[in-house]
Amino acid sequence: MSGLRKIGAPFVVPGPSGIAVRDRLRHLTAEDERVLRLVGDHLGTLASRDLKARCVAGLEHDAELWAERKRALTPGSSSRWAGITKASHDQWALARRGQLAHIQNLQASVRTIEHRLSLPVGEAGSRRAPGGYRSRREWFVKTRRLRVLTDRLDAARADWEAGRVGVVRGGKRLLNTRHHLRAAGLTQEQWRARWRAGRRFLAADGESGKRFGNETIRVTPDGEVSIKLPAPLAYLANAPHGRYVLAATVAFAHRGEQWADRIQTNRAVAYRIHEDTIRGRWYLTASWTIPPVKTVPLATARTGGLVGVDTNADHLAAWRLDTHGNPVGEPLRFGYDLSGTAQHRDAQIRHALIRLLHFARRHGLAIAVEDLDFTAEKTREKHGRRKTFRKLISGMPTARLRARLVSMAAELGITIVAVDPAYTSRWGAQHWQKPLTSTHRKPTRHDAAAVAIGRRALGHPIRRRTAPPPAHRSDEQGHRTAQARPGAPGREEPRPRIPGPRTRSVRTGYGAKAGNQDTQHRSGCPAEHEPWHQDSLPLSL
Repeated sequence: MSGLRKIGAPFVVPGPSGIAVRDRLRHLTAEDERVLRLVGDHLGTLASRDLKARCVAGLEHDAELWAERKRALTPGSSSRWAGITKASHDQWALARRGQLAHIQNLQASVRTIEHRLSLPVGEAGSRRAPGGYRSRREWFVKTRRLRVLTDRLDAARADWEAGRVGVVRGGKRLLNTRHHLRAAGLTQEQWRARWRAGRRFLAADGESGKRFGNETIRVTPDGEVSIKLPAPLAYLANAPHGRYVLAATVAFAHRGEQWADRIQTNRAVAYRIHEDTIRGRWYLTASWTIPPVKTVPLATARTGGLVGVDTNADHLAAWRLDTHGNPVGEPLRFGYDLSGTAQHRDAQIRHALIRLLHFARRHGLAIAVEDLDFTAEKTREKHGRRKTFRKLISGMPTARLRARLVSMAAELGITIVAVDPAYTSRWGAQHWQKPLTSTHRKPTRHDAAAVAIGRRALGHPIRRRTAPPPAHRSDEQGHRTAQARPGAPGREEPRPRIPGPRTRSVRTGYGAKAGNQDTQHRSGCPAEHEPWHQDSLPLSL
């Protein structure tokens, strides 16, 4: 047991910090679409130039350079669209975080290869460390791969120290699709339309105190949408002060009341307009920040038990537990299919989560989940030729599911408790899968892992209650239990009476177990009659 890593303490997951809602811009005229494309292409060109300037500045960027970039953008657009600089800075920072993750991934791969190359060929590995390579040929191939990864790591470290990043406006995946149009099922014109739509810039941050919370892209309470045209395109205006009013109106069905409350009090709301070239539709997304939601204490979340959830590649395995960590009822399974488009996968995750949340809300329970993160656990150097397992953990929607679960749970007022995922599947199967198996119930390894996750969130050990000492199965040595602490209320209470015979030799209504053991005349109990024990007074006094 000394080789096991330290288990982190469970914690209550904080709620979301922002809200985003979207609505379709219906009944746009041909002129509206032409103006939106012209404005988006013009601002996209300016955003590309500004992003290039931000990447050239690198680590030497400061407030003075930021102000200079804003001044350079203003003549080609307007002061209202100078927020492009913030978007460029955020994109550069995101690229830096991705670069650091890439370096960490390369470091893990290099360490694994160096360790395995240092071992004799064919040496068996252990549960904690891999063994040597299986053949001399594989050993030789890995020496060449180590050289390649080392060169990549050196180049990535040099870029990191110099502040150089690689960013593609429109997306690197879409850029690479240009060379594989036949495999993607696209024509050159279709790809070009997607590329232009991905590189357009039609977004503006909100400003508190301004009319309806945003002067650049303004949406009135009636749903009228207007944009502030850049200076070179001011001739396209159809409203005073260089504005263009769209023929389409919006009405946010989800959180529409919250959005209306914000714009009527002139609080900041950010907007983004984008085109879906596949469906031929235009959308407007509104977003705003919210104050941090005050989370309940962990002890309060544990009151009444909770629902332990094990995340898998195709389903969520859940089981309800009471306060003492005992499984209640039957195991639950919420399946989803992650094949197909991104919209289909997202819908499948939301459908599975809403069923889980409705169950938890119906019973007034919190939800316990694993704090999963497979960012450094998906390399082929870590898992070797286990392609099926690598595909399995790569397909787990950990990040998307975590974000969806937190936001949807906050809306329903359900508490989420995150636990350390170490050994939950192994210990759950070891201690709970067989005891929970019966002729009418066949729990899986994932169901047992859900029980282990729930027990860890409740503060109990994963292992089941241990048996009393074999030498003295009485109260002399005290009860040994890993399930309820000595001070837990109801620990010594009798089990609820179940109607019907408990054995074949006892008829219904007979053989009732004793009540509270502390009230019986047994050795070591406080109710034992001693000389100082005073009998109760008669009622006649």
